[in-house]
Amino acid sequence: MAERFRLTLAQLNPTVGALAENAALARDAWQQGRDAGAQMVALPEMFITGYQTQDLIQRPQFVEDVARELSALAKDCADGPALAIGGPLFEGGRLFNAYFILQAGRIAATVLKHHLPNDSVFDEKRLFSPAEVSGPYRVGPLRIGSPICEDSWFMDVAETHAETGAEILLVPNGSPYYRDKLAVRQNIMVSRVVETGLPLVYLNMVGGQDDQVFDGASFVLNPGGKLAVQMPAFQTAITHVDFAETAEGWRAEQGARVKQPDAWEADYHAMVLSLRDYMGKTGFKKVLLGLSGGIDSAIVATIASDAIGPDNVRCVMLPSEYTSPSSLEDAKDCAERLGCRYDFVPISDGRQAITNTLAPLFEGTKPDLTEENIQSRLRGLLLMALSNKFGEMLLTTGNKSEVAVGYCTIYGDMAGGFNPIKDLYKTRVFETCRWRNANHRDWMMGKQGEVIPARIIDKPPSAELRADQKDEDSLPPYPVLDAILEGLVDNDVAVGDLVEGGFDRETVKKVERLVYLSEHKRFQSAPGTRLTRRAFWLDRRYPIVNRWRDES
Repeated sequence: MAERFRLTLAQLNPTVGALAENAALARDAWQQGRDAGAQMVALPEMFITGYQTQDLIQRPQFVEDVARELSALAKDCADGPALAIGGPLFEGGRLFNAYFILQAGRIAATVLKHHLPNDSVFDEKRLFSPAEVSGPYRVGPLRIGSPICEDSWFMDVAETHAETGAEILLVPNGSPYYRDKLAVRQNIMVSRVVETGLPLVYLNMVGGQDDQVFDGASFVLNPGGKLAVQMPAFQTAITHVDFAETAEGWRAEQGARVKQPDAWEADYHAMVLSLRDYMGKTGFKKVLLGLSGGIDSAIVATIASDAIGPDNVRCVMLPSEYTSPSSLEDAKDCAERLGCRYDFVPISDGRQAITNTLAPLFEGTKPDLTEENIQSRLRGLLLMALSNKFGEMLLTTGNKSEVAVGYCTIYGDMAGGFNPIKDLYKTRVFETCRWRNANHRDWMMGKQGEVIPARIIDKPPSAELRADQKDEDSLPPYPVLDAILEGLVDNDVAVGDLVEGGFDRETVKKVERLVYLSEHKRFQSAPGTRLTRRAFWLDRRYPIVNRWRDES
């Protein structure tokens, strides 16, 4: 009779530093695998610590605590399937990114990461030592090779495993989301399958960690690149995969193939999950935000409602004399549609008090941006006061277009703990609102239907800090601005190339200047969901003091 092998894939959501809690998740997955008759239960890369740990991993006591937790886990999971779990290993004076195979109460095998990513959000060459490529390990009837995450993006590690006897490849990952990344992953993994002729299991973790979101979407490929199993995106799941030995070698039997979200749904789910986990993992239960009647605060309120439920979201309208009647109506309408608490806190008295206080110093000057920023900073003060008093985390609501060019007030509307739309350009904000009005999923805790009033989506954007103000008074139209920003920020396109592509040179230079001048604001801004490969923070690290400009 042909051999069979059941592998349990645990696509789970660890928390950085929560060693005991992460180990408890591993024990539960192991028990489910044991109950299902699995010979092995697999967890993702660096699962015991959570990922990414950044410099936390350099603390010797932290690594010692991890080793103790792994030893206890091995003993607790001695009587049953093998348990594969990622974590750090300190050995010979060097620190490695490792994958541990726990069997019979001990660490039976260890795989060490060879290729260490050192681009975008990754800094592993500074934190870990590269290891020599090792061969496969045995669990029951199977010899398994485990290229760890980045190792699978190169040909050499997988080929070495195959040449030294591996019969399947199990790739543990901590692979963060960016738009359309699943297709990139699958194309690269198909290459590994074609090169080695082996089935491949791609196991990714789930969950938000600071600005990064791990999207799961684990999958199994058979030789030839045929998809045998596809797990859900952005959701925890435990899946049992059966392998059977055939005349051509081991093959994965056909299992469930969960439909994957399109780019609009994936971005939205990423924003919801990142906010939900940022709050849950830091201990916050409720949020508040300034609801202005504009589109950005409306989508943030909607994301928050979907992340933690509308009962946990406070929307605050803070009108001045420049707030239009339509904004007052739209903000209240949006809060009511969402089912969130709505508070009305005019800033007129506070603004007058500040004006009176500064009057002797401002005498002889004309009103300018200073007075506009006082309004924004007064709103920030009031919102932070509510946050302090009631323990609700303040959300900021600036989109990527505004964050890029500094169309936001430091210590004003930039005040807060998290910004779910920080990596979403304004033009995508509009489309995301339309998408959410037309779609509802079971992972959303908010209401169905048109929760964002159409009038909010359709009206010209305005900060309403002076009479008849429109964003286009100071900025190019958003379709133009976003196209230029995608060139300058996301793709490092030269100014000259953008001009050759049809953009006005003066406009491009103005945008470039604003991007560089606003670096100090972004340096002090709240973290926010990473949706692209060039999100502001770890993906794009520019100096605050920078006199260079592109004169091409």
